[in-house]
Amino acid sequence: MPDKLSANMLYNYVKCPHRLTLDLFGDYSKRDPISAFVKLLWEKGTDFEKQVIKSLEIPFLDLSFYSGIEKEKRTKEAIDSGVELIYSGRIGTVNLIGEPDLLRRSDDGYISGDIKSGSGLEGENDLSEGKPKPHYAVQLALYTDILERLDVSAGRYPFIWDIHGREIEYDLNSPQSTRNPESWWIKYTNCLEEVSKIADHDLKTLPAYSGVCKLCHWRTYCFKCLRKANDLTLIPELGRKTRNVMSSYLGSVAELAQANLNQFQKGKKTIFPRVGRDTLHKFQERAILLSKRGSKPYLKSQITLPDAPTELFFDIETDPMRDICYLHGFLERRNGDNSSERYVAFFSDQPDEQEEKRAFSQAWEFIQKSMPCVIYYYSSYEKTQWKKLQKKYPEVMSGEDIKRMFDADYAVDLYYNVVKKKTEWPTNDYSIKTLASYLGFRWRDESPSGAESIEWYHRWVETGDVNIKTRILKYNEDDCIATRVLLEGIYSLALLK
Repeated sequence: MPDKLSANMLYNYVKCPHRLTLDLFGDYSKRDPISAFVKLLWEKGTDFEKQVIKSLEIPFLDLSFYSGIEKEKRTKEAIDSGVELIYSGRIGTVNLIGEPDLLRRSDDGYISGDIKSGSGLEGENDLSEGKPKPHYAVQLALYTDILERLDVSAGRYPFIWDIHGREIEYDLNSPQSTRNPESWWIKYTNCLEEVSKIADHDLKTLPAYSGVCKLCHWRTYCFKCLRKANDLTLIPELGRKTRNVMSSYLGSVAELAQANLNQFQKGKKTIFPRVGRDTLHKFQERAILLSKRGSKPYLKSQITLPDAPTELFFDIETDPMRDICYLHGFLERRNGDNSSERYVAFFSDQPDEQEEKRAFSQAWEFIQKSMPCVIYYYSSYEKTQWKKLQKKYPEVMSGEDIKRMFDADYAVDLYYNVVKKKTEWPTNDYSIKTLASYLGFRWRDESPSGAESIEWYHRWVETGDVNIKTRILKYNEDDCIATRVLLEGIYSLALLK
C-alpha cells in the first residue's frame, strides 16, 4: 500500500478503477509495452509545460530542480513567505500528496493550477461550451483539499492552463451537469474514499472492456481476464456501470443470453437503473450473438442509401496536440466497380495553418469536382473536424457548403446512421477496425491505429523521412478501403425476419 494518496492515483481511478488496482498490486511482468503514442503524449506534455513556463511574463519561484521531501520543504517555506507564484511545488498532509504545476497566491491563500497539453474542457461544440474533465477535476480537487487542510487555501477555484492558451477555472462547488446536481467536490470526496479503499485492499475492482483500454499497458492481460469470465462488458455499449448494477443477477454474457427477461421488467422499465426494457432486450440479442457458435451479423431493418455514379470513402487524420488536421484521404470508386478504385490524399507536410489550409482547400476542390457523388465516412469525427476547419478558413468553403456536403442525400455516416441503428454484429465493439477485420479485411501495417499515426506524423515532421509519410498514407488508405469493405458487408447482411 502507498504511504499517501496522489493526484495520479485519482486520475487513473477516474479513467479505470481496475487500472489503479493493477498499478498498485498487479504483476508488472504481464504489462504491455508502453505505446509510442503514450510516450509521445508524455514528451509533448513536458515540452508544452516548459514552453508555458518560459513564456511567463511575471516572476515565479521554480522548484522543478528539487524532489521529494526537499521539494515539499521548500514549497512550505515559499507559501509561508507569501511567494506570489510557485512552479512545480509539492504539498502534502498525513495521507495525501500532490505536485501541482502552479500554486498562485490569491488574497490570503493559494489556489492550484495544472498545465495541460490538451483542451481544458470536454464536449465543446456548436451547441455546448464544454464542461470540466472529471479526471482533471479530481486532481485539482486533491490539491485544493491539501491546501485546505494546511489552512492556506484561497477557495475551491483551481484552474487549468490548456493547449489553447486559456486559463479555465474549475469551480469545484458547482454541479457536475444539469442532470447531476452533485458538485465536483462531492465527486472528488467519493473518488478519494474509493481510492483509499482500493489502496487498503478493502475494495475489489474488476476489469471492464471500454475505449480507454486501447492505450492502457494492462489491455492484453485484462482482455484475457474478461474473456475467461465472459464478462458482460464484452457486449457492445454495455459499460462498467451497467455491468455493476446487473452483476448480482446476471454474471456473464452466457447468463444474459439464456435469461428470462420478464423477471427483470417493471412496466416499461427494468429493475436496473438507467436500463430500459428495450435496451435490456438489445443487450440480450447481442449476448445471444456472442454466445452462439457460428452466429452471423444481421440487419434489424431495411436500409436505403443514396445512389450516385461516384462514391468517396472518406477518412481524415488529425494531430490533437498541434490542433491540426493534416490528412484528408479518399478512396474513389465509380459505378460500384472495385477495379476502378483509386486513392487520393491531401497531406500537410508541415504542421502549420498555411499547409492545413492548402490540404483542406484541395480536398474540398476534389469533392466538388467529384459531384454528383456519395460520401461515406465512419462516425461524426470527419463532419465535426470539417465544420471546425470551415470556421477557421471560411474563405475556403462556406457554412452552406458544409451543410450541403454532409446532407443525408449525399453523405452517410456508416456508424451512426447504419451500423448503430440498423445492424447487429457478433463482436465486442463496433469500431471500423473490429468490423472490417470481422469481414476479413487486414490492414497492411502491423500496428494500425489513429493514435499511432499521430506519433508517425510527429516523426515525419521531425525527420522528413519519406518512409514514415508512406506509412501514414498506406494506413489512411487502408482505413478508406475498410469503410468500403464495411459498406459491402452491410449490403450482404440478411434482414432479420
